[in-house]
Amino acid sequence: MNRIRVGAAALNQTPLDWTGNRNRIAQAIKMARDEGVTVLGFPELAITGYGCEDAFLSIGVADRAWDVLESLQSETKGMVVVIGLPVFLRGGLFNAAAMLVDGELQGLVAKQNLAGDGLHYEPRWFKPWPAGKIGKTERGGYPIGDLMFEIGDSKSGCVRIGLEICEDAWVPDPPGIKLAREGVDIIVNPSASHFAFGKQATRKGFILDNSRAFCCGYVYANLVGNEAGRAIYDGGCILASGGQLHAEGPRLKFDEVHVTSAVFDLRQIRTLQARMVSRDVDPESHRDLPFIPFEWPETEPELPNPALGAPLSKEIEFTRAVALGLFDYLRKSHSRGFVVSLSGGADSGAVACLVHLMLRIAREEIGDSEVKRRLGDWLGKKDRWESNLLTCVYQATRNSGEVTRNAAREVASALNADFHEWDIEELVEGYSSRIAQSIERDLSWEKDDIALQNIQARVRSPGIWMLTNVKGALLLSTSNRSEAAVGYATMDGDTSGGLSPIAGIDKAFLRNWLHWLETE
Repeated sequence: MNRIRVGAAALNQTPLDWTGNRNRIAQAIKMARDEGVTVLGFPELAITGYGCEDAFLSIGVADRAWDVLESLQSETKGMVVVIGLPVFLRGGLFNAAAMLVDGELQGLVAKQNLAGDGLHYEPRWFKPWPAGKIGKTERGGYPIGDLMFEIGDSKSGCVRIGLEICEDAWVPDPPGIKLAREGVDIIVNPSASHFAFGKQATRKGFILDNSRAFCCGYVYANLVGNEAGRAIYDGGCILASGGQLHAEGPRLKFDEVHVTSAVFDLRQIRTLQARMVSRDVDPESHRDLPFIPFEWPETEPELPNPALGAPLSKEIEFTRAVALGLFDYLRKSHSRGFVVSLSGGADSGAVACLVHLMLRIAREEIGDSEVKRRLGDWLGKKDRWESNLLTCVYQATRNSGEVTRNAAREVASALNADFHEWDIEELVEGYSSRIAQSIERDLSWEKDDIALQNIQARVRSPGIWMLTNVKGALLLSTSNRSEAAVGYATMDGDTSGGLSPIAGIDKAFLRNWLHWLETE
């Protein structure tokens, strides 16, 4: 045995969707088996979903996850599979990944470095595992902790496999350094790494560097989609060895399951290990661990793919990330479409276009029948999907002009959206008169400019919210980052909504993106 086909699964999971999560894991195992994969890595906390938040602290969640893990064991016959789940041990909760070999659970590795910055809050729920420590699980008495697994037999040979769980690989002193000293052949990294502009290039950089520095093969698996809350994961599984990229999975795809595979040549990996004279080796490490019997299958060599690693442009990243995020948030919240208060300006027009693009990309990638299965029968007949999915409302006062009115009408028509025009001047006058009576003077633009501007924006909110509620839909906010940063956004005006697709986008990029959308 000189070569091994390895794989990484990108999954679109949902927290506490026990049946759905298990089915997607099982589907990925079958897909990997059909491709001849022997070593398969899954994303972080794949069984429960990454975004369970305080539900992680329920002992029942960890117990249920263990039940699912046991039910998956038989499906891993003839394979080595790494699956993540939370594990309680002596009053502490640990973010762990289970090593299944030929249908049997052989042990678990626990995460040593917890992500606690940005949108990550892992220290609230999990304890960091101390480096160098090994314990036993309370259920089944399996080894858990800082482990490496020696898998094979005298006939097919031994392969040493270690794990780094997401953040473990991003710190200055990653577990991979110790694993390299212990002669690791393959490192599997189950991750839940959220999307950010240009982040895939950073991931590839450290994975390629680590696979070279640690003289090993590296298997990186990641979540995809809007798993929970408002974070978006982009998939993009990466397989590398000795500083060479072997395969990179697709990013920001609407598929719920995707497996990326490649062949690692152990002779090349071990030749690199022998040549790396600066690399320290500890020949006695892990000598107390049991040898895990497994017969490695023979694997044919694979030609490299020269087209690997083509980056997505920032415009395409933005389009696909928001489209996928909107699609998943819509279906997982069981909502019935989106509502946008369409002003005729760039921001609301961009948000409406993103909804339209969401449906277009979904139909192209997964097909009409799958779109309807995931979103529901409320979509109606195919010729009504766009209008049932997106409702736009233009709300005019006496200060509104024909330019914005026509712009809103034409954008909605081009997107085949359900479009309404409301005159809200009477509502604005009603509030203005009430305030004038209370302060015993007339309001004027010279003295009360901000208040009179804001009431026009705020009066638009109750009606659009009511329409959204009646439809059982999601109201999309249209405020961008630049306006919020300089205090130009009107609270309870364009900030009204349950989801804000462009809240993290500055106006300059948004204008460039609209130009790109129009011309390219």
